[in-house]
Amino acid sequence: MGLFDFVKSVGKKIGIGDDEPSADALKKELDSHKLGTENVQVVVEGDKAVLKGNVTNQEVLEKAIIAVGNSLGISKVETEGLKVDEVTTGSVAKEPVFYTVKKGDNLWKIAESQYGKGKGAKNTLIFEANKPMLTHPDKIYPGQVLRIPELG
Repeated sequence: MGLFDFVKSVGKKIGIGDDEPSADALKKELDSHKLGTENVQVVVEGDKAVLKGNVTNQEVLEKAIIAVGNSLGISKVETEGLKVDEVTTGSVAKEPVFYTVKKGDNLWKIAESQYGKGKGAKNTLIFEANKPMLTHPDKIYPGQVLRIPELG
């Protein structure tokens, strides 16, 4: 898929001490969300997390990226070695759409910026697309990266 950027100095603190979490700590955090990432390995190279293995679908892939990337000390997530099982023959996995939260943002504003004016009520789609990492629609913070699902 590619390489995805995150803000290294913000996010959930994983592990003890150092700003850069260990691969084991990131894998434990990823698995704690029960996304279906049992077949995903995590390797840490400096402040970059590399995800390898298999996931069942595009949604799990995108959630794995933000679950690991929104960790304090991680600035990039690489997914070249991560395969999506559910990609049908002849089709190509879609490039995920992510949004980095800015100061003063809320999900309503983000929905209007991503989906168009008058579509703020679609903020519930963004909230649902980011569960279980998001536990409440008001608990977002500047620098956090969110999945932006397609309007269906």
